[in-house]
Amino acid sequence: MKIIISQLRPAVISTLVLAVVCCGIYPLAVTGIAKLASANKADGSLIVDKHGVIIGSSLLGQNFSGEGYFHPRPSAAGASGYDPINSGGSNFGPTSQKLADSIKERVSAYRISNGLAPNQPVPADAVTASGSGLDPHISLANAVLQVARVAKARSLPPENVSELIAANTDSASLGLLGVAGVNVLKLNLSLDALSAGALP
Repeated sequence: MKIIISQLRPAVISTLVLAVVCCGIYPLAVTGIAKLASANKADGSLIVDKHGVIIGSSLLGQNFSGEGYFHPRPSAAGASGYDPINSGGSNFGPTSQKLADSIKERVSAYRISNGLAPNQPVPADAVTASGSGLDPHISLANAVLQVARVAKARSLPPENVSELIAANTDSASLGLLGVAGVNVLKLNLSLDALSAGALP
C-alpha cells in the first residue's frame, strides 16, 4: 500500500500543479498582458455608442435588411441566422440540391434588391454563408454593387457612400493573408452618422 501511495503522490501533485498553472495562472497572465497591450481587442472589439451602450462587436456579423443599409453575408448560425451562441454553417455539400436552390433564390433576390440586370454576375459572398455564419465582412465587389440602393434610400450622393466603404475596409492581414473586406457593422454605423449630419 505504501508503494502505491508513494507512486500516486507525485502524479497527483503534478496534476494539481499543472492545473493551477495551465488553468489559472497562465490564462490570467495572458489576459492581463492582452488588456495592457490592447484593451479593446482583449474585451472582444466591442463597439459602444456615445451613451455607453454596446452595439456589437466588429468581429461578429449582424443582420441588416433595410434598404438604407449594406447587407451582410447570409448566415446559417442558429434558426434565424447571426446567432453568436450557435455559430456554424449549413453543412450542405457542393452536390446538395437544397444548397443550389437557396443560392439561386439569393442570386435572384440580390439582383432585384440592388437593381441589377438579370445576367449581372453576383459576388459569391453575397449569396453564400461563411463557415461560422458570423463573418463581419463583405467583399469590396459586394459592397460596390449595393452603393446605388443605399444612396437612393438615404438620399445621399453615391460618392459619399463610396468614401465610407473605403474608410471601413480592412486590408488583408499583414498585407498577405486573405483579401480586403468591408466591415458591415462599422460601415452601417458610419452611414447613420453621416445621415445624422456628422461623420464619426
